[in-house]
Amino acid sequence: MKDIVALHRAEFEEYPQIVATAPGLIKLLGDQTPAAEGLVLAMAISFDVSVSISERRDSSLRFFAADLGERKRTGSASLKYKKEDRWANFPKAILDKFNRSGFVTTGLNVTIAGEVPMGLGFASSSALLLAMTMALKSQFKLVLKNDEVADFAWKAESEFFGAPGRIDDFLIAACSTPHAATIVDLRNARRHSLPFFDGDWAVLLTDSKVPRLSLANEEEQRGVSVRQALALLDPTGKKNLRDFAPEEIEELMGQLPESVRRRALHLAEEHRRVKEAEQALVDGDQVAFGKILARSHTSLRNLYEVSCPEVDWLQKRAMETEGILCSRLTGPGFGGCTVSIMKRESIGDYRRRLEEYERIFGFRPTVYETDLEGSMRVID
Repeated sequence: MKDIVALHRAEFEEYPQIVATAPGLIKLLGDQTPAAEGLVLAMAISFDVSVSISERRDSSLRFFAADLGERKRTGSASLKYKKEDRWANFPKAILDKFNRSGFVTTGLNVTIAGEVPMGLGFASSSALLLAMTMALKSQFKLVLKNDEVADFAWKAESEFFGAPGRIDDFLIAACSTPHAATIVDLRNARRHSLPFFDGDWAVLLTDSKVPRLSLANEEEQRGVSVRQALALLDPTGKKNLRDFAPEEIEELMGQLPESVRRRALHLAEEHRRVKEAEQALVDGDQVAFGKILARSHTSLRNLYEVSCPEVDWLQKRAMETEGILCSRLTGPGFGGCTVSIMKRESIGDYRRRLEEYERIFGFRPTVYETDLEGSMRVID
């Protein structure tokens, strides 16, 4: 908080009136399941995005992205999406939503700073949208529950960018509390929380640095696979893959292209795995929980085909570390990141195990250390 206050003062020569933050998040299971209307298990992390605001005497909007050293400006009467504005489109989306909801936003100075790694699946853009919403909620003295804040920010993004975002990102980041897991049902956007295992757990996010060359095309192929499988399983179009037992999909061998059947099987099994993981948390069974996430990674590699040798190597090294709870690919895959939860005393051993990675693969991984203390909050 002190940093963004100092940054805001240095940029605009005044103290901010409001500072709000929202956390990034890690998805431990179900991150690939929106097309199947599945379940997602995720947790907020201590890396967050902060927004500070102060009112101006004119109608100008000044945005300062401290981490990028970039500045954008516009007017409160011209809040339109512009490709060249890139990151500034996110606070503009929230301001636009407030305007259309009947609140007249004045000129503002806005500073943005954050720790959430971008482009790796940790919901940095959702955190920015939520933090901006919380700042304006405080400015207008609105009484909104956290799930209402999540819904507002999600709709603002979807309407401004002209495409629906993922409601689970907003619900998880907005409604999480420290050391609690959140499960979101993607069919009806319902969520519930449950305590995570006791202990001083560290979260290590390891970026494989593998370039992603055709991510959009690969994701579209998997969407096509879901539609192909459903056309055979349910010609009426009333069900989704979550409504079928994995055993039913296994019986489709020879009736579908094998890659389509495998991808559908992963989604059905992942839906079941989230339920199993929830029971492991309720039972306090750390061993079972770790095994469930390991099976999920194997399925992402063998069935859904979104992993790669580099990410598999990172996951395997993590699982060889004493004190590890779980490790798995997170995010869209095809490179990207692993998330590993372990005892703090195991971090040194894990980092030593990564020393061979660059020699073997030619990429130097980046390891981010955080924990499970994330929550959304505002400081007036």
